[in-house]
Amino acid sequence: MNHGARSQSDLFPVRRALRLLALFAMATVVTTGCGKGGPGGHGGWAVKVRTDEARRQPLAEKIALVASVDANERITVKSEIDGAVATINFEEGQPVTNGQLLITLDTRKLDASVAEAEATFALAETNRKRAGTMLANQTISQQEFDQAVATFAAQEAMLERTRQQLRDAAIVAPFDGLAGARQVSEGQVIGREMVLTTLVDIQPVKVEFRVPERYLGALQVGQAIAFHVPAYPDEEFRGDVYFIEPQVDPQTRTVLVKARQANADGRLRPGMFGNLDLILNVKSEAVVVPESAVMYDGDRATVYIVSTNQTAEMTDVTIGLRTAGLVEIAQGLQGGEQVIVEGLQKLQPGAAVMPAPLSATEPVATIAAP
Repeated sequence: MNHGARSQSDLFPVRRALRLLALFAMATVVTTGCGKGGPGGHGGWAVKVRTDEARRQPLAEKIALVASVDANERITVKSEIDGAVATINFEEGQPVTNGQLLITLDTRKLDASVAEAEATFALAETNRKRAGTMLANQTISQQEFDQAVATFAAQEAMLERTRQQLRDAAIVAPFDGLAGARQVSEGQVIGREMVLTTLVDIQPVKVEFRVPERYLGALQVGQAIAFHVPAYPDEEFRGDVYFIEPQVDPQTRTVLVKARQANADGRLRPGMFGNLDLILNVKSEAVVVPESAVMYDGDRATVYIVSTNQTAEMTDVTIGLRTAGLVEIAQGLQGGEQVIVEGLQKLQPGAAVMPAPLSATEPVATIAAP
């Protein structure tokens, strides 16, 4: 009996091992069956992945730059003569028109100078006429006549200069614009180098920026720009290039470019800065995919696409333009392919996949140049 009991107890480990082998075999059969029933029919588990379509859409190639706003025209208003301010005829910050009187100087001394010059000129003119009669009668020499003519010409020039000084006492606006801060007061004595005010024309404004020389071949007059300023963060201003500097700055290796920006409401002011997008080229149709779909191995770029038999197919691609979240596929895709964007770490070429569409917003249609 003891011997029989020992024999039966010795069989317990064997029976347990057989049960484990049977369970393992059943699990293998279940696993294999699930694989054959899944996508691809290659056996084994199908990898769950998320996909997105390689889209064809227009793309604008652009470069991001820093730009500044400048006035269309700007001057500092000064007097051409010395004098005392008699009247101020403008309001600070208000519009003025071409030819509008801004400041007048006291003209009492100038009026007297003009009267004196006119009298001297009248005498010189009389002497010249008399000298002409006397020369005809041969009562004076040619030299004396020439002296009278020269004196007349000098007095005529003196009179014109004095009259011009009188006209300069009235300081007028040379173009339409906005008057700046007033720097003088009535009764103040001023000199010719003293700034009286400023005048700026901001309709339109100029937008100035510098472009790296490698993009010089893509620049042309009439090119479109898109401009944003911190003062109006949700608004985009658009203008056109009208000037490209004819030489490259040897220090910065950049080219100065200017564009005109409409500013009828006057919100853009000289001195503002902001971010500018210079549109270099517009591609009517480009293939784009999410950035997460592209894998890199050195200089090699690849994507996985879902084949017709629901397997992962690795494809070599050439990358074009890129931005955060989106890249252009210059070569390798035709558009319309389902590219795998999530689950790539579990894939290998030929693996069966269970694709699900990627829930995402519509890709941005404008891409920055690299």
